[in-house]
Amino acid sequence: MDKPGHTCPVLYASGPTCSGNFLSLLRNSSNTFYLHHNGEWFCIYDTTVLQLHILEIYNNSSSLIVTSSKVMAERLLLTALKGGRNTKILTLNGKKITKMPSALEKLPNLRTLDLQNNRISTVCPELRTLTQLTLLNLGNNLLQEVPEEIKYLTSLKNLHLFGNRICRIATGVLGGLRRLILLNLNDNQLTSLPQEIGRLRRLTYLSLNHNKLTVIPKELCSLERLSELHLNYNQIMFIPQEIKFLRNLQQLCLVRNNIEVLPEEVCRLKNLRVLDIAGNVIQIFPAGEIAARIVLCLLEENNPLVMNAIESYPEAKDKLSKSKKCAICKKPFLSEWLECVYFVAPSKSWKISRNLKLIPLQTLVCSYQCFEQRDPDIFGIAQE
Repeated sequence: MDKPGHTCPVLYASGPTCSGNFLSLLRNSSNTFYLHHNGEWFCIYDTTVLQLHILEIYNNSSSLIVTSSKVMAERLLLTALKGGRNTKILTLNGKKITKMPSALEKLPNLRTLDLQNNRISTVCPELRTLTQLTLLNLGNNLLQEVPEEIKYLTSLKNLHLFGNRICRIATGVLGGLRRLILLNLNDNQLTSLPQEIGRLRRLTYLSLNHNKLTVIPKELCSLERLSELHLNYNQIMFIPQEIKFLRNLQQLCLVRNNIEVLPEEVCRLKNLRVLDIAGNVIQIFPAGEIAARIVLCLLEENNPLVMNAIESYPEAKDKLSKSKKCAICKKPFLSEWLECVYFVAPSKSWKISRNLKLIPLQTLVCSYQCFEQRDPDIFGIAQE
């Protein structure tokens, strides 16, 4: 076999798959390779060829191309199709796919479909045939809407659509997802939510961080099983009174919005464990919190009237016993605060890495006003 000359054709373009065997692939320089195929040498100017585990030639007249991620995706899909009804999981993560494969309809018992980190802008009609699907991940693609086809996935429990360009949710989609437990729509361009959000009766986790929402729809507050609601980095101006109906809510995150008032109804969320409202402009706290702070201050002053009266209310006494102190004003508070950190040099007696020069310690601030007056070594925390 003679060494290739400098006049051999360059691989480029694409077309139908050609047949034939690779006789040789030899390196000539750091970014040039020569492929011997069907009696001819072809020059490949691509440093990524060395990393390819699967090579396939596409032939269009005299034009050829060597691809990697597309071929890998096709091979993975082919393997799944060979499994037929026995295939339960298909992962095509990060394969630079631009179109969802229509062959999905041949996998009727598929349970998990992972297509995140691709370039998909629309879904194929065949998606609606996957009625046994319980997890669909289309995160980090190019979708501009939550498509109508998803409403036919009646077994779906987990839906990931983060990191797209979604600005609308097609009519009827949410109404068909009666078994949905988790919905992740972070990092999109939604300005509002449809009323049918209230039909997701089994939803326990909803995340809409980094969108353009201005209101929390009342229908969302009818989701009685919801335990986590993440609405950080939106443009929400107020919390609706209906928030009190989220009786199982444990985490409510509203970081970096435009909220000015924290309503009394928030205090009725008895299961709430995390309330993160950092980066808002809250000036008014609920009356219940204000009353609690007044009582706590009187107890600190050993006010005899309040100290005697509190003994008659053991439930209130128990709640007040869980109060905390503000790192700025040193006054007690009960349930609303801003979480901050400050950094200290670790003690030699601490069993930590010697490479750590400073470690963060949690501290709490009772109000936005105190937060503005904090020392420069105290930093606020915002959850992404």
